[in-house]
Amino acid sequence: MISHQEALIYTMVMVSASDGEMTDAELNAIGDIIKHLPIFQGYDLDTLGQTAEACAEMLADPAGLDTAGDLIQEAIPAKLNETAYALACDVAAADEDVSQAELELLRWLRGRLGLARLEAAAIERATRAHYVKL
Repeated sequence: MISHQEALIYTMVMVSASDGEMTDAELNAIGDIIKHLPIFQGYDLDTLGQTAEACAEMLADPAGLDTAGDLIQEAIPAKLNETAYALACDVAAADEDVSQAELELLRWLRGRLGLARLEAAAIERATRAHYVKL
C-alpha cells in the first residue's frame, strides 16, 4: 500500500515516463507541484526520488501498469480522482509536446479513476488554458 501522496506522484511519473523520456520540464513540473500544492503538505520531498524510482521499477514489469493502477485506486480516495487526473495533465503539458503515448496513458488513467469524459474534458481544457503561449 502506498500513501495518497505517493499515488498522486505515481500518476505524474507514469505520464512523464509513458513516452520513454522524462524531460527536465516534466520533472521540474512534478517538483513544483509537490512543493506548492496543499495536497502535498507534509510530504517529505527528500523521498521523491525513491517514490519515482519505485514507480519506474514497477512499470518495467510487463504487468506493472496494471499493478500501479491498482495501487493508485487503493490509495486515492474518490474525492482526489479529479486532482490525480489534473496533475497528470499538468505534467503531460509541461514540456509543450504531448505525445501519443502520454495521451493514451491519460485515457487509461481516466478509466482507472472512473472519470466521465465530460469531467476529463474540462480538466484537459483547463490545463490547455494554463499552458497556452502567444
